[in-house]
Amino acid sequence: MADVRPFRALRYDEGTAGPLEQLVAPPYDVISPAEREQYAARSPYNVVRLTLPESEEQAARDLRDWSETGVLSREREPAYWALSQTYVGPDGIERTRNGYVVALRLEPYERGIVLPHERTHAGPKEGRLRLLRATRTQLEPIFLLHDGPRVELPERAPDLEVGGERLWRVDDVPKAGELLIADGHHRYETALAFHAEDGTEASAWLMAVLVSTQEEGLTIFPTHRVAERLGDVNGTEIARPDGDLPGVVIYREGRYFALGGDGLDVELVERAQPQGVTYTASREEAEASVDRGEAEGAFLVRPTPIEAVFERARRGEVMPQKTTYFFPKLTSGLLFQPLD
Repeated sequence: MADVRPFRALRYDEGTAGPLEQLVAPPYDVISPAEREQYAARSPYNVVRLTLPESEEQAARDLRDWSETGVLSREREPAYWALSQTYVGPDGIERTRNGYVVALRLEPYERGIVLPHERTHAGPKEGRLRLLRATRTQLEPIFLLHDGPRVELPERAPDLEVGGERLWRVDDVPKAGELLIADGHHRYETALAFHAEDGTEASAWLMAVLVSTQEEGLTIFPTHRVAERLGDVNGTEIARPDGDLPGVVIYREGRYFALGGDGLDVELVERAQPQGVTYTASREEAEASVDRGEAEGAFLVRPTPIEAVFERARRGEVMPQKTTYFFPKLTSGLLFQPLD
């Protein structure tokens, strides 16, 4: 079983910091430099100044100053938090996804309690490790899935609310067995590395959001591949597919081709070995990139089933980058977890 516990969250005091909607932002890894500046311009206390700082040392200074001046305040008692996110997906449908925010004990992958499913890269982990060393604070939660029961939301007003997100303090959460990392592989591995060098009990815990696979609002959307060079890959020409795709579809020169083979869509694309690959959740944008001559072709793919991700993770297999696109991302700036 996964080991979880409540934690004394550090969070914005809106009386000092200003409205929460001016303070929060998406996770660090989905914000462009231009977007970072837009969020930073909203408030001198916006969370991007911590998650995407001018320097790690500046993030540590800001975190300390904000705590000393009351911009951030620490909860008096440890608590779990129930989180509810109401959102409109890329398909235009409104849904609600619920989860619990907890402190999760770090476990090496080989123990089979926390399962990865995507490969990571050294660069992002090095930057996150420097930031964690400087701040000694978990600034953003990671997102994990489990097969346990769904969240039961309290029947009272939320303790914290911004946009479509609501948070309630709760006293207990159901136990969870295996946990699959949905989003946050780099941050999880960074936390493992930091704990290995730090060695304290405080650094053995990570702020995480646990979401049941039974949640009706849990959705995976596809991430299409746009390739500068397709190589020798070929397929069978088909009419333009409307609605659901029949499988992997290659779009090139205004025509559509079905790519055959066994395996998940993202695995078939990886075997084709396209070069100069970028990613987009929008089929229209993928096709437009080809039409503009920015790429030789695009691989249009279907969402990867959650069951398939769990199955491969249990076998110890990792999947290609951007295999899953869980929407929405978790908002940064709602809660922080100091490592003390």
